[in-house]
Amino acid sequence: MLKRIELSGFKSFAKKTTLTFDTPITAVVGPNGSGKSNVVESIRFVLGEQSIKSMRGKGSADLIWKGSKLLAGGTKARVSIAFDNSDRKFAFSNASGASAELGFDEITLSREVTADGGSDYFINGTNVRLKDITELLGSVNIGSSGHHIISQGEADRLLSASPKDRRGMVEDALGLKVYQMRIRDAERKLEKTALNMREVQALRRELAPHLIFLGKQVEKIKMAEELRKEFAGLYHEYATLESASIRFAEHELHTEESHIKREIASIEDVVTSSTSGKYDAERGVILDEVRTAENEQSKLFREKEELGRALGRIEGKLDALTVVHEETRGVTVVPVRDVQSLCADIIATIDTTETIEELSGVRSALLSMKHKIATFTDSLKGQKAPEIDRDSIRASIDHEKQALESRMREIDVLVSAVRDHVQVAREKLAKLEQEIRDSERSSYAGVARRATLDGQLRECAIRMENLTRRKSVLAEETREAEALLGVLMHGVTDGPMSEDTNEKFAEREALHRKLERIKIKLEDAGAASGAEVLKEFEDTRDRDAFLARELVDIEASITSLRALIHELRDTIERTFKEGIEKINVQFGDFFKLMFGGGGAFLSIVVEHKARRDEDGDMIDQDSDALPFEHGIEINVNLPHKKVRDLNMLSGGERSLISIALLFAMSQVNPPPFLVLDETDAALDEANSRKYGDMLTHLSQHSKLIVVTHNRETMSRAQVLYGVTMGLEGASKLLSIKFDEAVLIAK
Repeated sequence: MLKRIELSGFKSFAKKTTLTFDTPITAVVGPNGSGKSNVVESIRFVLGEQSIKSMRGKGSADLIWKGSKLLAGGTKARVSIAFDNSDRKFAFSNASGASAELGFDEITLSREVTADGGSDYFINGTNVRLKDITELLGSVNIGSSGHHIISQGEADRLLSASPKDRRGMVEDALGLKVYQMRIRDAERKLEKTALNMREVQALRRELAPHLIFLGKQVEKIKMAEELRKEFAGLYHEYATLESASIRFAEHELHTEESHIKREIASIEDVVTSSTSGKYDAERGVILDEVRTAENEQSKLFREKEELGRALGRIEGKLDALTVVHEETRGVTVVPVRDVQSLCADIIATIDTTETIEELSGVRSALLSMKHKIATFTDSLKGQKAPEIDRDSIRASIDHEKQALESRMREIDVLVSAVRDHVQVAREKLAKLEQEIRDSERSSYAGVARRATLDGQLRECAIRMENLTRRKSVLAEETREAEALLGVLMHGVTDGPMSEDTNEKFAEREALHRKLERIKIKLEDAGAASGAEVLKEFEDTRDRDAFLARELVDIEASITSLRALIHELRDTIERTFKEGIEKINVQFGDFFKLMFGGGGAFLSIVVEHKARRDEDGDMIDQDSDALPFEHGIEINVNLPHKKVRDLNMLSGGERSLISIALLFAMSQVNPPPFLVLDETDAALDEANSRKYGDMLTHLSQHSKLIVVTHNRETMSRAQVLYGVTMGLEGASKLLSIKFDEAVLIAK
């Protein structure tokens, strides 16, 4: 049963507004334009209505509060509807019909829409799909046709609808939409399964010629099996002989190469010992001795030359001493200081005279200088030259000469000794040079032998390269053999070494030629890829067998789905017919109650289903191959009138018939609630009372939400919600319970 509805930002309801439905009948009243119909549209909205036009809007933004002078506009609209699930009526079901109950005492469905067109659905706060909402509501007879919500101006929708659409409304009221959803799911699965079946059949058709081809290849492979066995035996023999020959040659070559390298090493020692390198240190020592002695000799010669020059100078001094004595006899000696003082006075007088412009001053200065010179000359008269001590000077010079001559004799002795040392060192150096030449002559023979051995070593390297190529060729032939045989060749190189003779060489060549001929035959027979072909044949055969089993499973699945669809259609057809009978009983009773007599019933009509060809042209309607469509026709018999055509009835009569039929449908399979939006607008006072009696009767099975201006209808409600438009421009609710109002009035 319905418990409450919460609106937030939906149309004129700017603020969060809650309507609680605790009583069987709840009336929503208020002036025109106050927002009563927005309550009904909010129910359509939260139950998954996709047509914005049916909610009087052009886009999602029209469902959001636009704002007013006092209230800012909203960014989203949200509506939540809560149901009592204590009896666990709400459930999900799969295609096979198994249902799973929701273990919640209260189920809350919510829908939220934003201005950019986004729409989210929630079940108890969990984000879900619209399909989940639809399936959950289908379990309690709330379908997409909206038979449980009759809005203003749609009271006679059942009357004006086509028979096909009218059947859909009736099926929705009978709770058959769940079965139809299962049929659609099963049909989609059937289409996918049929597509899978065609794909599997196509795959098998594609595999068939390839499987035949592979079978023929397998026969060729089996025929080549004997060739492979022969090839394996012969190749094992050939590879063993070739490997033994190569390893023997390698062993002999390594032995020869080792001998050559040892001889080269011994020659290297001789050559190294015979070179002049070992004499370098001794030669260097001798050369250092010669250079040192020669330097010492040169030094003594220079010192001797210096002594000779010194003796010459002493002889000159002795000669000069005799000459000076003769020349200085009777000469007056004047101190230098006195001459310097006189010259300074004369210069000072001249400097002073340069600034004098008068001739008398110049004359006075000249006289002063004349007087100074005369005074100096007079002071020199009567002085004599001092006597020189020639004997003392000569004795000093003779002593110096004797010392130099003594040193000269010492130098001569040292020069003689150094000359002898140089002569000895030169003789040692000459002897060493002779030894070096003899050693070099002895190493030439070793160098020549080394060159010969190097040539032999290079020849060994060439022979080793040839053996390496033979090994590479053998390894490549082994890989080719393994590719031909599809197995690894183990042990072909593990035999003992053997010397290669002409007979063995001829035997190997004969085996090699025979192997080449067999290899050509195997390649012609396709044996090179035998393992792959066999594997591909097995895989292809297994694949074909798997597809065959898959085809059987698909056929069984198709049969099962068709049986399920047939069973569901039978259930729908049986339930539909039973429902029509029950609706007719209620429809007749409500019709008689509303019109005071007469009768009304629903009948099932069959129509040809129009079908078009590939060009879009209509196929002949008389063709027996055309399928049929079932619809619902409404038949009425008004009391005291012979009018049977619904289009000939008045607006009030159509409204009464629609109400009677809707109420009858709801009685057969009651939904949790019914919403009636001013469906009593066209009723007079007498019919309003009958309408009220019907509401009271219906409220025993479903909660009723009635939007009305009719006082009689209001009197049947236990709670009134008054919708007003406040100063803020948004809708507000005022509620009152009749029981409380009566107590207050008393």
